[in-house]
Amino acid sequence: MVWFKKDRSGEGKRFRIPEGLWQKCDSCKEVIYRKEIEKNAKVCPKCNYHFPISVSERIALILDEGSFKEWDRGLSPMDPLNFKDSVRYRDRLKVAQDKSRRRDAIVIGEGTINQRPVILGVFDFSFMGGSMGSVVGEKIVRAAEKALDRRRPLILVSSSGGARMQEGILSLMQMAKTSAAAARLGRAKVPFFSILADPTFGGVTASFAMLGDIIIAEPKALIGFAGPRVIEQTIKQQLPEGFQRSEFLLDHGMVDLVVERKKMKQTLTKLLTFFSA
Repeated sequence: MVWFKKDRSGEGKRFRIPEGLWQKCDSCKEVIYRKEIEKNAKVCPKCNYHFPISVSERIALILDEGSFKEWDRGLSPMDPLNFKDSVRYRDRLKVAQDKSRRRDAIVIGEGTINQRPVILGVFDFSFMGGSMGSVVGEKIVRAAEKALDRRRPLILVSSSGGARMQEGILSLMQMAKTSAAAARLGRAKVPFFSILADPTFGGVTASFAMLGDIIIAEPKALIGFAGPRVIEQTIKQQLPEGFQRSEFLLDHGMVDLVVERKKMKQTLTKLLTFFSA
């Protein structure tokens, strides 16, 4: 007599795990529950790797809730060179604008940090690699001019591949333009805090990003002018371990602080208090 019968109704069926529940860390390669990363300000709980975050997420982490007011949202780049490689520049812009719902790779405006008014600019790396063209440079200068007029600290969060080649010399001249704006702030003793996220390279690093009164980097961020592979191929030597990472730059005096994302607002509050004393 058969007392038990095996239920075979589920044999051959595969259990489907919903997509998007897990994320692999780019640094330690661990697979982590996505909600755990999001609760940790998008920082890997295993190795402290800082995942890229959106402009709105960055603003929410730095400023008081609901305090941000954006400026010059409608500024949009042109295509004066009629540039074309594999794709026309104007078409690349259209794709980036439709995807990001922004006109270019930076957002500027005003807000408060623990009730202290500041001027803030945040790069959007998802918009053509956060490259700096004429509009990005113009918006940085406008933010600096507002900071100067109102005597409010300027905070710029950079995440960029550098100057935008599709605009040629019009892009490269933004290096001088933004550096001059930073110099005017310095002469007027208006604080400028530069925050470097992963990655920050090229003409952005070679201009305003390294001219802050205080230069802050996120942990393990890649920061430099040319990439490590380009440098190794040029000098025909192997680079030191951790070269161009935030911690390496801190040890060699290139940045002032390496601050975890969750402690950024607290650190900025201390700096604002110190510079206003």
